[in-house]
Amino acid sequence: LSELRKLKQRYSNGDRELKEAVTNISHDLRTPLTAICGYLDLLQNKELSDDTARCVEQLRNRSEDLKKLTEELFCYSVISSTPELKIEKVNLCCVLEETLISFYGAMKSADISPKIQIPCNPIFRDLDYSALTRIFSNIINNAMKYSDGDFEVCLQEDGVITFSNTAKQLSTVEVSKLFDRFYTVNSAGKSTGLGLSIAKLLTKRMNGSISANYDNDKLEITVAFNE
Repeated sequence: LSELRKLKQRYSNGDRELKEAVTNISHDLRTPLTAICGYLDLLQNKELSDDTARCVEQLRNRSEDLKKLTEELFCYSVISSTPELKIEKVNLCCVLEETLISFYGAMKSADISPKIQIPCNPIFRDLDYSALTRIFSNIINNAMKYSDGDFEVCLQEDGVITFSNTAKQLSTVEVSKLFDRFYTVNSAGKSTGLGLSIAKLLTKRMNGSISANYDNDKLEITVAFNE
């Protein structure tokens, strides 16, 4: 038992040190990336040849992608190492509406017309507002990556929220791994595989449940916050 306690302590210390290292590295990477993006913005405002302008644009896009991935990794490190949440009474309907509105432009660009069902009566739960917003955002962002052009959201009176979309390129095996850290589907492209891992981590910390199901080419992610 003494040896097991020592091994457990060693594992805990190593896990904590690894999370701190990832957090620090992610934070350190953000500063030079921000500077690089800034200088590329300056270059884009100058008169450049077509070839040079095309190269600068490619660099700008790649830098932004890397910046987003670094930000996601940083967020995961911070969330996993700081379990404290600010619990307050939150209206699920309002938070879901606000999150969906923030994706309006992206959905329009992707030619996605969402079908939304939200009750007229408020549904209150004791949750962390920021954490809930991130959960919804990560799930919607995931749906947009895999959607074949459709997207549905249904919030029930009992606090169960269902996000669904057609995704013919997925498989049952791939869906079963969607919540695994760093897992990405080949067709996902620019992703760290942390979005749904963060959603699962935050959902569990607020005593909720989250699951994914795949049937007849339909991906369905269900989040529940019971009273």
